[in-house]
Amino acid sequence: MADIFDVIADATRRELLQHLLDASLRGDNGTGELSVSELVDRMDATQPTVSKHLKVLRDHGLVSVREEGQHRYYTVEPAPLEEVEDWVIPFLSADFDAEAEAGAAVFAAWAGADVTSAGSTVGRVAADASHQARTLIEGAQERLHDVQEKLQDVQDAVAKRLPWKHSEGDR
Repeated sequence: MADIFDVIADATRRELLQHLLDASLRGDNGTGELSVSELVDRMDATQPTVSKHLKVLRDHGLVSVREEGQHRYYTVEPAPLEEVEDWVIPFLSADFDAEAEAGAAVFAAWAGADVTSAGSTVGRVAADASHQARTLIEGAQERLHDVQEKLQDVQDAVAKRLPWKHSEGDR
C-alpha cells in the first residue's frame, strides 16, 4: 500500500484536494462538499480519471464520501496529512534555537534599568526576527517549488514510459 507521500505526489490528487479544501473553506453548497461532476467541471480531467483519483484519496482517508441517490459528494479529511506535517516541521523549525536566543535578548533588555536601551534592543531583535522569518519562508517556498517541479518531471517521465498513458491523452 502506498504511503501518504506517494498519494500526494500525484498532481491530479493534489489538485482534487485543493478544490475540496477551497470548497470546505468557502462552505460551498452550505456543506463544503463537491460532487464528482463539480470536480470534473473544475479540473482539466475526465470523469473516470477524477473518480480513479478520488478512490485513491478515499482509500487513504484523505477524503470522505456521502452518497445521495446516484450522486457522490466528497469532503476533504485533513487528519492523514498530519504525518506529512510531522515530517516537515523539523525542517521548518531548524532555526528555532536562534529564535529562542533572540527572545532571551528581549527579556534581558527589559530586565535592565535603561528603558531607552531596552526599546532599541527590542526593535533590533524584532527586525532581525522578522527578517529571519521572511528569509525562512521564502527559502521554504523556493524549496517547495523545486520539489514540485522535480515531482512533475518524474511524473512526466513515468507517464512517457507507460503505454496506456499515451492512449488516454497523457493525463
